[in-house]
Amino acid sequence: MKINGHTQTAFWLLALLLWEGVARISGAVRATIASPTLILAQYWSNADLFVPHVLATLHCAGLGFALGSLVAVAAAMLFCRFPVVEGAFRGINVALFAMPPIVVGPVLAILCSDDLPQIILAALVVYFPIMAAMLVGLRDTDPRLLDVIRTYGGGWNAVLRFARLRSALPALLAGLRAAAPLAVLGAMLGEFGSGVRWGLGSFLLGSLGDADPARLLSIGLAATAIAAAGYGVFAWIGRRTVGTTMSVTLAPDRSPDQITGEGPYSLAQRMALLVGAVMLPFLLWWLLLRLSHISPIVAPSPVDTLVYLVSGPEGADARQALLVALSHTLPLAALGLFTGIAAAFLLAALTVVCPQMAKAILPLALLLQSMPLIALVPVVLLLVGRDTAASVMMAVLVVFFPAYVLLSQGFALVPRPACELIEVYGGTRAKQLKLVSVPYAAPYIFAAAKLVAPRALLGVMVAEWLLTGKGLGNLLNVSRGSLDYDMVWAGTVTSIVISIAVYEAISWIERVVG
Repeated sequence: MKINGHTQTAFWLLALLLWEGVARISGAVRATIASPTLILAQYWSNADLFVPHVLATLHCAGLGFALGSLVAVAAAMLFCRFPVVEGAFRGINVALFAMPPIVVGPVLAILCSDDLPQIILAALVVYFPIMAAMLVGLRDTDPRLLDVIRTYGGGWNAVLRFARLRSALPALLAGLRAAAPLAVLGAMLGEFGSGVRWGLGSFLLGSLGDADPARLLSIGLAATAIAAAGYGVFAWIGRRTVGTTMSVTLAPDRSPDQITGEGPYSLAQRMALLVGAVMLPFLLWWLLLRLSHISPIVAPSPVDTLVYLVSGPEGADARQALLVALSHTLPLAALGLFTGIAAAFLLAALTVVCPQMAKAILPLALLLQSMPLIALVPVVLLLVGRDTAASVMMAVLVVFFPAYVLLSQGFALVPRPACELIEVYGGTRAKQLKLVSVPYAAPYIFAAAKLVAPRALLGVMVAEWLLTGKGLGNLLNVSRGSLDYDMVWAGTVTSIVISIAVYEAISWIERVVG
């Protein structure tokens, strides 16, 4: 059966009609998942609420996206020109890549006021996807073009202007496309910690207690529509400007060790870069606090945070609180991570056996991948409530879709002659999957694991913050409310260090296995 655009449109229209009919007939379904017409009625009857909330989130997400994009593009050009600088900034890049955004919101709310927490958090979460995509594009330039420019006396600036920037355009647009939904996510997470009145994040936070399916789903779908619009704008620009250039979908998800420009460094130089990469984030932390003149009571230094946890008068209680919270959060994040990756692998493998299935599923997966994490909260609440299952489900959902997209692309890039060799000898598609596709796509499996590991922790912490009232997410929320700034900073640093450790552990396993 050939699946074309008209078939897919008819399928989704039929699905909407079925959704509407089941929700109207079944009271149990209506109490959990509101029908499409009820959701539309929410927008019509509560337009006076939705419009200011949507505009507030758009404002912060747009400014954060613009700020993060400018910094990311400038950083990518700097790293391309001076690879040693990229090596020194590896610690910061990995930290931003692995950072659960929800833990930074309370810290920004302490340091900033008004809309700044939302804007800064949106800028932080879009920085890495855009920087990584831009850097890959700058480096993935035809060397013959570089030779021609240099032959005619062109320096690095001429190479950048006439070759690298043009080569990087498709990758940059892919990075902007991937980062647009993240800006919405960052703005909404920033609204949680800052306590502002307007914004979809604040609207969602205030509506969770009502458990009104139509209201909750309408908020989630509004956030999804904004994110999808941002994704679609840059996808349209990409089609108009770069035409049928090679696919760069993977570029925004390149992990830091996949974009590093390796140089001819000695062992001593590599060790110096490693030490610098580890120390630079803490040095930057200390420097920002000194320049901002913020009270150490509100914003402790790295040394103060370490003393608080290790040898301070409240150190034993702080460590105990963190250990109890982590003992609840980490197993759920690990379970969600493994379950989500396993489900993504099985479905991606199934599309190899049945290629027509991939054509039907991949568009939906790409759409859901662009859905902000916060938009999933209402669905999880309505389906499983506020118990531990909500944390696991959030982790699985945020892991599954990006992992599936990445694995599907890995399977799709298997060389066709290798598959044809199996077919010539009478092998089935299942045999092709076992002998060719899975071994070839092994790097994509590790890339998917590194990409989604921080997201699993983020999903659990968001559920703990908003739904379950347990674990590290809840500890940060309670500490923020009680003005326990030392615990807020300690919990934030702990979660980032854990995310980086998991990322580096997966990288080490990949190197050993490879």
